[in-house]
Amino acid sequence: MNLSPAKLGVPVPSGPAMPPRYELRVCRSAPAEFRYEVWQLPGPATPWLAGPRRVAGLRGRNLELVEHRVIARLARGGVRIRRQGDGGPRRAPLGEELALTLGLLFRALAPMRRRDAMRAVATGIEAMGREECAYWLGMAMHRKRPRRVLTALRVMLTEPRPRNSGRMPG
Repeated sequence: MNLSPAKLGVPVPSGPAMPPRYELRVCRSAPAEFRYEVWQLPGPATPWLAGPRRVAGLRGRNLELVEHRVIARLARGGVRIRRQGDGGPRRAPLGEELALTLGLLFRALAPMRRRDAMRAVATGIEAMGREECAYWLGMAMHRKRPRRVLTALRVMLTEPRPRNSGRMPG
């Protein structure tokens, strides 16, 4: 169910635009396995959210394949996560662009099995701009059949592109 401010009759704050608030949660799901999750938090930009909403998560083998990319991207965004300790969740605030990219990456990679296809999808998502990530993540979160949207994204990012030799076929 899509609960937008217009449907709820909630006034949207005017003035300078307030970006939505996001948070990264890192939890231990097994003795040697971690789970990374992106959550959207309620705030002035999202008055229709009553509580935190999970955007996406990744764990296990699929996370291990791209974890170095995720950690590097977090470091570029100024986010540091310590993974040792009692296993309780570690939380860190995320900027909107980083949250959109990680949310889309986690949603796209979660059901995948082929390593080469996962690398291609991860590379393609990292190359996307903020608006493109927002478009695909919005489609994946708010459409009636989000798996079809994610399948289309995966196909688009893994299909081999034809080489253009500069000559006309013929």
